This record gives sequence, C-alpha cells and structure tokens, in this order.
Amino acid sequence: MLAHLVSSAKDTPLRFLARFAAAGFDFDRFTARGVAAERAADPAETLAEFRAVQSRTSSPPAPKDTRLVEAFVHGEDIRRPLAITREHPRTHVTRAIAFQARTSVAMGGGEARAAGVSLTATDTDCTLGTGPAVEGPAISLLLAVSGREVALDDLSGPGVRVIADRIRSDAT
Repeated sequence: MLAHLVSSAKDTPLRFLARFAAAGFDFDRFTARGVAAERAADPAETLAEFRAVQSRTSSPPAPKDTRLVEAFVHGEDIRRPLAITREHPRTHVTRAIAFQARTSVAMGGGEARAAGVSLTATDTDCTLGTGPAVEGPAISLLLAVSGREVALDDLSGPGVRVIADRIRSDAT
C-alpha cells in the first residue's frame, strides 16, 4: 500500500497518462506496475521513499477529491491492521464519501456499492442516498463504499448487508 502511495505521489498528468497507456488503459495493471516499481526490497526503504515524496504537490489528472480518498482509505488500509487510530477531518472525509458514492467502481469509486442505500455518518452531519440505512463513523462509511470489508463491523442498519454483499461479490 505504501508503494502505491509513493507511485501516486510521483505522478504528474503526463507521467500518469504515459503509464496508463503503457498498461493498456487497464487500471488494475497500471496500479500493479506502479506498486512493483516503487516497492523496495526492504520495507524501511519504501518508508524512506514515502517520507521523501509526502510533501509533493504533483497529482494524476483527476479531481482533487481523489487525493482525499487515496489519503484516507489507503491510510486506513495501513493503520487498521496495525491497530493505529487517527482522527480525520470530518469535513474532508464527508467530501471523500460523496465523491466515492458518485464515482463508478471502474474508476476506483463506490457508486455501485452505495446505490440504493442511505449512508448516515454518526459523527458528522452527512447523509447520502436513499434506501435501507447504513450508519456509522464517517471514515467507516468511506471505507465500506471503497470496498473495505474491515469497516463493516463499525456500521449498523439494514443496508449494511446490502453493502457487505456487494463488497464480497467484488472480491470474487
């Protein structure tokens, strides 16, 4: 995951387009190649490279809210298995949820996962969509809409099963 963040931090619009074309416009292949290129033999080297690029302001040619999604979701991908907690700026997490909920899965979003359910953050003023309720912390809603099964235990409501089934079907 850290290698992916390094790869993304190094992207400029031109570099992104060249690498995406070289991957045959296949987003999964593009991402895998970026990870392979940036993953060092020693995890400490990958971490050092991440620290070297963390203040870069270059970005792939995508809406700025994708950067929020990348930071929050992938940050949690790293933190949660290590039991590291972090408070996130809820306004920005809310923007990231709204972006993910309207972006197609093919583009890395969660539109299909969020369709037909009502997402309500219990720690901020955020409700999106209509249908069976899914309630919980904003960061967990973002993770679930982003396809992270690990967030499901933080959520409640009849819509959780709907999202859970969609996440599990994505994995197969």
